[in-house]
Amino acid sequence: MTQAFFAPCPRGLESALADELREIAVRPDVDALAPFDVHREVPGGVSFSGDMAAAYAVNLHSRIASRVLLRVAARGYRHEDDIYELARTQRWDQWFGPDETIKIELTAHRSPLRSLNFTALRVKDGVCDAMRERLGARPSVDTASPDVRIYAHLTEHDCTLYLDTTGEPLFKRGWRMEKGEAPLKENLAAGILRLAGWTPGKTSRPFYDPMCGSGTFLVEAAQVALGLAPGAARSFAFEWLKGINLKPWKALKSEAQAASQRAAAAAPADLAIAGSDISTDMLAMASANWQRAGLPGELRAKQVDARHVQPPFAEPGLLLLNPPYGERIAVRGQRRPAFDEAPVDSAEEAAANQFASAFATTLKQHFSGWEAWIFTGDLSLPRRLRLKESRRVPLYNGNIECRLFRFEMVKGGNRAQS
Repeated sequence: MTQAFFAPCPRGLESALADELREIAVRPDVDALAPFDVHREVPGGVSFSGDMAAAYAVNLHSRIASRVLLRVAARGYRHEDDIYELARTQRWDQWFGPDETIKIELTAHRSPLRSLNFTALRVKDGVCDAMRERLGARPSVDTASPDVRIYAHLTEHDCTLYLDTTGEPLFKRGWRMEKGEAPLKENLAAGILRLAGWTPGKTSRPFYDPMCGSGTFLVEAAQVALGLAPGAARSFAFEWLKGINLKPWKALKSEAQAASQRAAAAAPADLAIAGSDISTDMLAMASANWQRAGLPGELRAKQVDARHVQPPFAEPGLLLLNPPYGERIAVRGQRRPAFDEAPVDSAEEAAANQFASAFATTLKQHFSGWEAWIFTGDLSLPRRLRLKESRRVPLYNGNIECRLFRFEMVKGGNRAQS
């Protein structure tokens, strides 16, 4: 039976996710066991369709999606009672029973309803009343660790109900134990890597993160290079839904695990992937995360101030970083005031500008031929660096507006050329 699905993702990564889903769809094992069609991109995600096994494949292989939602029903509405009736008339009992706990998540875009919290309660009432009418009992609510998550999305005129097939969000790969301070979520890091051109089959050049923190970019880059399925080491919500045929899932997971073993056996002793950081604590976290992710060998990492880094490989490659702020230059991921917004006598701004100038000098003097990408909440970073970006991509880290800047490093001159 063909089902409709929606894969949400961080804002700005919709096209990258659509490309990734198309690549997943043409994998031989997925095409044989869980075929699906990718449909349209909308702000916040991508829709696709297939039988239930399609959700297994995307949960297993997608690096960029936040989760996979099964569309249950949709209708127009004028007030909360319409949404209650939509929820009450669905056969929730075909997916779960009254002994399971539920949580309702509601999002809206231009909805005229005054209280989204009240609307979420009406969805919950509809689900519980539907179960009580059929089975004589209703599920309980657990907002912390529910068995089942139900999502409602409101537009100006329509409400769509979804059943979550993922459980814990997909950025939780199962390997991160050491987080450091405000790490990038893994799916955002994976999307940034794809935008920077680090995609399956295109990972032969060296990769370097000179401000690697707890190693998110490094681990994601290595797993892409080795072709490792990001969901192979975790469980998913669909495994506990009623009436599910798990044979395709077991086959997909078995193939992913076998592919991981083949990749590990064929991997070079040292991947051309390296990182550095000024903090020894961060480097210890990065190394621990590398090991927990099941990656071969030891992480190639070095303690060094980013203003004094040298290329770790003889050949130029891809340099990618998410500069931290505060003690290590504001907090990682927070938006720094724009260049023109800062007081000219601000000590913090002066320090940031001095650091940026020194780092830019290092890039120009030592990284000729490298392609440098910087993800930051500092929208005026190119001005601080006094470098001309060849590309800027608007992205969001949660609700924080950010940019991904590309710089083509050419030795000499005051500004890099594109």
